[in-house]
Amino acid sequence: MRFRGKSIRRKIVTLLLVPLVSLTGLWAFATVITGNEAVQLMDAADVMRTVGYPAGDMVRTLQKERRQTLVHLADPRRADVLDELRAEQRATDKAVTAFRAGIHGDVREDMSPTAARRFRVLEKTLDGLPGVRRKVEDDAFTRYAAFQAYNDIIEPYYDFLGSLAALQDAETDRQSRAMVGLGRAREAVAREDALLAAALAAGSMSRQDLRAFSDHIAERRTLYSTHLAVLPVAEQKTYEDYWRGTNAEALRAAEDTVVLAGSARAPHAIDARRWQTTVTPVLDDLGRMSIEAIDRFSERVRPVALGVIAKAVVAGVLGLIALVCSLVISFRVGRGLVKDLHRLRKEAHEASGVRLPGVMRRLAAGERVDVEAEVPRLVHGPDELGQVGQALDTLQRAAVEAAVKQADLRRGVSDVFVNLARRSQVLLHRQLTLLDAMERRTEDTDHLADLFRLDHLTTRMRRNAEGLVILSGAAPSRQWRKPVPLMDVVRAAVGEVEAYERIEVRRLPRLALDGPAVADLTHLLAELLENATAFSPPHTAVHVLGERVPNGFTLEIHDRGLGMSSDALLEANLRLADPVEFELSDTDRLGLFVVGRLARRQGVRVSLQPSPYGGTTAVVLIPSALLTETAPRGGRADREDTGGRPLVRRPARRAVFPDEETHQQAADGPHHDERTPTGGLPRRVRQASLAPQLREPAPAPAARTRPAPEPDRDAEEVRARMAALQRGWQRAREDNEMTTSTTAPGTTTEGDGR
Repeated sequence: MRFRGKSIRRKIVTLLLVPLVSLTGLWAFATVITGNEAVQLMDAADVMRTVGYPAGDMVRTLQKERRQTLVHLADPRRADVLDELRAEQRATDKAVTAFRAGIHGDVREDMSPTAARRFRVLEKTLDGLPGVRRKVEDDAFTRYAAFQAYNDIIEPYYDFLGSLAALQDAETDRQSRAMVGLGRAREAVAREDALLAAALAAGSMSRQDLRAFSDHIAERRTLYSTHLAVLPVAEQKTYEDYWRGTNAEALRAAEDTVVLAGSARAPHAIDARRWQTTVTPVLDDLGRMSIEAIDRFSERVRPVALGVIAKAVVAGVLGLIALVCSLVISFRVGRGLVKDLHRLRKEAHEASGVRLPGVMRRLAAGERVDVEAEVPRLVHGPDELGQVGQALDTLQRAAVEAAVKQADLRRGVSDVFVNLARRSQVLLHRQLTLLDAMERRTEDTDHLADLFRLDHLTTRMRRNAEGLVILSGAAPSRQWRKPVPLMDVVRAAVGEVEAYERIEVRRLPRLALDGPAVADLTHLLAELLENATAFSPPHTAVHVLGERVPNGFTLEIHDRGLGMSSDALLEANLRLADPVEFELSDTDRLGLFVVGRLARRQGVRVSLQPSPYGGTTAVVLIPSALLTETAPRGGRADREDTGGRPLVRRPARRAVFPDEETHQQAADGPHHDERTPTGGLPRRVRQASLAPQLREPAPAPAARTRPAPEPDRDAEEVRARMAALQRGWQRAREDNEMTTSTTAPGTTTEGDGR
């Protein structure tokens, strides 16, 4: 139930309804529990009268049939024994029919779930009785196997009686279980009778039969000594007097004679007639005494049930009185709480709806917050409501302090990230400068290739360091003042990727990117290209192409990997469109977070789509505000490097990647003939990759002048040129392998046969 009223009085009424309903439920629950206990006692008595007594008669006939079956198996040649067995089987069938006739739906409903389950087990074992009889007739059973089969049929009856004895009243429950134990004691005597009668008929007794015989004697004595102590004194006296009588003494004497004689002499120590005259009266007396004890127990149960009903009535009346008193007292006390609750509600609303959200917004914006000024210490009354108000103030203060500490922790972590990244950038910049000098000095191609790979790894390390700066919310150290050609930006991004040789960049229009956005867009494209190469097969290429659109320029990065599911694409695009605050625990999508933050900083839109090649396509929309129609003269803008060295003005040179080298030469003007000898390396042509305006006239062959020293080159220029050189080597080796494979043995590539 939802109450929409805003008054304190209405909420007090709601508060009073809760204990009222609770007390009503408790009152009904107590009444039902006590009533169910009484009903359970009555139902147990009815089930015992309807099912228990016929089942007891059936078990006694089964005990007799078991005895006669063992005697028949011991001496199958006696015709009188077989006739007696047939008679016992007919008596058993009659008792089973009477037992099943008394079972109807009402009796099953009166049983508890446990009793009903065990009753079904009893019925199932009775269904197996004809099969046991057939095995006995076919002589497929040994005496002990038949003995165990009949025991398995009889045993569920006592389990069923034990489930009927599960009552709520402790004393009654113990007496009921004691009655079941007395029935098991009589079953132990019947098993003794069956084992010894069969042994006497066969004239021999195995050690197994003697051991079972003595075990049942011990079981009977234990059951009587255990369960008689629970019964009333009158019941105890009845059984104790009987076991001190002549019939019981004769039974004990016969048992001792058999046990002391041993398995070899037991059949000769006592004859069958003496044993039958001794054990039959005891079995009959114990059965009669058990029925009388059950009748007396039923008489004792009824007063207990009536007492339980009386308790239920008293509990119901007292519960109703307590309910009314609680209602009256609650309403009187509630009137005094209206004023205090109204004041407390107002303070809590102001704290949760005004002060705390304001503090959170200011902390998120990076402002400093004074805890004492934002959460002043208020004075409350000494009563419980005052304590609640004090607790709310303490909770609010703790929340603000925790938020301030968390903000300080985030700020400190960001400062640590920035500090480490800046230090790494300084070292990496120095390393790139050193590699540049080493690359210029070396003339060994293998060493140059190793230096180039080291240069490439250093560049990737610099990108990772910039990633830390971006995660911290700071701007990267690399900055450009003037526009840079878009093609150079894409090539710079390609140079920061591990598998750069797999990336194919299509020719892009003559557009330039504003200097302040160059570093961010280069890093953004490098992250996307890194993902494209990492999540696609190594033998496939990653294509980069672009075209003009009304709102700017789009770059598309196509890979041929496994692609992403629709849910993963949706989640990734949501992160790119609106990157949430970075969490230290979210380390699986660092690159995606960096791309989203860079895109939001520069107003670039990045989206992921299914690629027509089967992988994923990353679409980068660069707004028109970041683009200019043509780059400044010279092809590359001066860069403002804050990595630890002063800005140096250098002659602008355009870095050309291998895949675009020929296209760039064709576009810029006539190019020199660059021939590659068969099986050799490509020849470098001076000033072949420069714009025509920057080329210097070739000196005359006769005038050999000492060349002027070249100005210092930066790492990006050297890396681009080394990439072109390495790709040329790779193409030359591939051409050489193809030529060698098609040349006849013993013939050189010139075909002169030498």
